[in-house]
Amino acid sequence: MRALDGEGLDGTAIASRAGIDSAALADPDARIPRESLTRLWQLAVEESGNPAFGLVAARYTMQTTFHALGYAVLASATLREALERIIRYRRLIGEIIQLRLEDLDDRARFFIDVSAGNGIVPWEAVDAFVAVTVRQAGLLIGSRDYCPLAISLERPAPEDPSPFERALRAPVAFGQPATFVDYSREDLDRPLPAANAELARQNDEVVVRYLARHAEHDVLRKTREALIECLPSGAPTKPQIARRLGTSARSLQRLLATQQTSFKEMLAEARLVLAKNYLDEGRLPVTEIAFVLGFADTSAFSRAFKRWTGVAPSEYAKQSSSTRSRTH
Repeated sequence: MRALDGEGLDGTAIASRAGIDSAALADPDARIPRESLTRLWQLAVEESGNPAFGLVAARYTMQTTFHALGYAVLASATLREALERIIRYRRLIGEIIQLRLEDLDDRARFFIDVSAGNGIVPWEAVDAFVAVTVRQAGLLIGSRDYCPLAISLERPAPEDPSPFERALRAPVAFGQPATFVDYSREDLDRPLPAANAELARQNDEVVVRYLARHAEHDVLRKTREALIECLPSGAPTKPQIARRLGTSARSLQRLLATQQTSFKEMLAEARLVLAKNYLDEGRLPVTEIAFVLGFADTSAFSRAFKRWTGVAPSEYAKQSSSTRSRTH
């Protein structure tokens, strides 16, 4: 959002179109659903007209972007320790991302794998993470001109690769079987000027506590994701979602109750997220959206949508279309 604002766009409005609650943006402990993040990346590329927007977003990251992990990384003794710390606490960055570090002859290869997302994770999000990793290495080593040995990206080659070459400061290969950054093993094991073992340990503890709190809310994330995945085929029932999560309908309801919500409320929330996405895209008529989301008819969908947002679906679609026209 800071990157969108920096490019002269309205980051808050675009995030809202992606279904991101403004209250979550003010909460440093909040987690954003993957489907909303995916939508935000898509809108960012569309509105900015920049297929390399992930590289732009990377410039706006801060040490607090990844909670206390940023400070723990900054206080690491070596670049290897910093990367191992990122690998250890990868769940703070995202639930799907898998990271590993492999030593080769004269280099160490840092793999960034989002294949578990089955194409759900946008390339721009991966671009941003790779760029942040490269920038962070330079910050730790104490040289803005630091360059990794090479970079491999799974994403298709862009029409103009020059933004990648400038931002990543290394030879970049596109359309590869894996995404990774190659570092010199000598650079990886060189003592860092900002090393502080006590500060690193204290921030590790903050990260561990954060992840523990997040685990308590995991049932909400998993239920939300299951509903989003199932809804395009019609409204799922509580037993269906419970089976997907490996539990019973009664247990699911009890777990949701501990988080002050219910299956009915979460189904309505998921329907609203998808309804807004469909209306923002402008490709499906209201009648088809109602059918996709499992409503008995268009009238039932319209009543529900107006209850959720205060406006009818047709009016929301007009406002969204008008916004797209102005931004384009």
